[in-house]
Amino acid sequence: MLRTTQSLSKLGKASKEALKAFTPACSRLSTSSSQCSTAEPDGEPEFLEMVKDFADNAHSLALDKLLSAKPQPGKRAEEAAVREKHIRGILDIIKPTNTALSVTFPIRRDNGEIELVRGYRAQHSHHRLPTKGGIRYAMDVNMDEVQALAMLMTFKCAVVDVPFGGAKGGIRINKGDYSENEVEKITRRFTVELARKGFIGPGIDVPAPDMGTGEKEMAWMADTFAMTHGYGDINASGCVTGKPISQGGIHGRTAATGRGVYHGIDNFIKDEYYASLVGLTPGLEGKNFIVQGFGNVGLHTCRYLHRFGAKCIGVIEWDGSIYNADGIDPKDLEDYKLENGTIRGFPGAQDTTEDLMIAECDILIPAANERQITKKNAHLIQAKIIAEGANGPTTPAADKILQERKRLVIPDLYINAGGVTVSYFEWLKNLNHVSYGRLTWKYEEESNLNLLDSVQQSLQTKFNDDIPITASPAFQDKIKGASEKDIVHSGLAFTMERSAKRIMATAQAYELGLDVRSAAYVVALEKIYNTYSEAGLTFS
Repeated sequence: MLRTTQSLSKLGKASKEALKAFTPACSRLSTSSSQCSTAEPDGEPEFLEMVKDFADNAHSLALDKLLSAKPQPGKRAEEAAVREKHIRGILDIIKPTNTALSVTFPIRRDNGEIELVRGYRAQHSHHRLPTKGGIRYAMDVNMDEVQALAMLMTFKCAVVDVPFGGAKGGIRINKGDYSENEVEKITRRFTVELARKGFIGPGIDVPAPDMGTGEKEMAWMADTFAMTHGYGDINASGCVTGKPISQGGIHGRTAATGRGVYHGIDNFIKDEYYASLVGLTPGLEGKNFIVQGFGNVGLHTCRYLHRFGAKCIGVIEWDGSIYNADGIDPKDLEDYKLENGTIRGFPGAQDTTEDLMIAECDILIPAANERQITKKNAHLIQAKIIAEGANGPTTPAADKILQERKRLVIPDLYINAGGVTVSYFEWLKNLNHVSYGRLTWKYEEESNLNLLDSVQQSLQTKFNDDIPITASPAFQDKIKGASEKDIVHSGLAFTMERSAKRIMATAQAYELGLDVRSAAYVVALEKIYNTYSEAGLTFS
């Protein structure tokens, strides 16, 4: 069901022009995709159809496996038929978007003009609550994109064992055209619209940062919710994640997606089977990589890969690309970009007009927008591993071409799930009302010191001599116990490693070879199916 709310009044010529500018090429009053073209002029499917294609492929694999499972002994043919309908029905439930919202509201700009702003929110699946997904600010935000991202979030949460349903939202603005005061107005008003219609709340739907948003926007949303619909709710701060630390955020959230990309690459490249399939030696050490997009995800991916032995040789941004075969220092590039607003002219590399997406490298990390690798350039890509830091950067046709060319694509629903994983940790922190490590930090420090003292006393008793015990630097660093950041990093590493092993096992069980994407979708579908099936849900 799609619920549409529009606040329309006599707002004058400026507002009518704004409304016209914000109206999508194909407006929708239902979630049916039949009302619009599902393909771009180049013959490639739109983003929503891309995600559906990938999910449908996994749907067929999961369905065949579930149907082929032997029924319990003594089951009659009628019961077997009912079982088949039950399996097909539950898998079909997972396909459509459950609920979607489109709102249009006015804001008064700093110069006195009144402008209409359009926002969207989609909740793809309610198999788990709350639903979870980011809020993006961009001019290309529309209902199709939001529904596609919400569907992807459903599978992303499932594949890394985060107990949320999938959601996504966005506001159709170019953030750079508005003052901070105006962005705050837009953010707070959108939050009110979401709250009024049941699309935000710690147990309902929990937004997070995405393209064009960050800690500041999340703090505004949390404050607005707490002062309105969430007033008196002790858990109100859990209505969004990605907040500043002082407002209930968690250490490590900003870098979480990039750190997750690093862990995802590391898990696959150190696996001898997958490394050999693409002609690489196991391990990150000595590998080089190119990243498309030097925003939050691209920056932190570069920093972690660089820290653990890989070399960044190229960076692609919207306004230019840079290349240095000897390596680019991510921290120096970050400082340069903050000072100059661009990566062009960076003294540690050469500006280039070469298409670095198809340049020779070991690892390519598309961390910008969707549909960057298509059937037009997939046959030219030389990277052995493509790690999808962005959502939906590879089209279905390109995915097949890359597999045929023995390229390993580590899919978005797994590799960029670090953000939602740490968001889950933040949400738990907000509901528990205590920081990680606070209750155990001092106890662990005293326990470790007592352990060292016990070892020293035992040695002195045995050898009848004064034997000093000196903690190693590594032990000294951890002697006080795990901080919140330590716990977050440990939890993320464990999540990415366990999920990778599950995906690899599924790929081998289904004999999928390099089709890791289908394996990841199957893992997610099986988990969602089990949630519905094992809960004994009834359907009217």
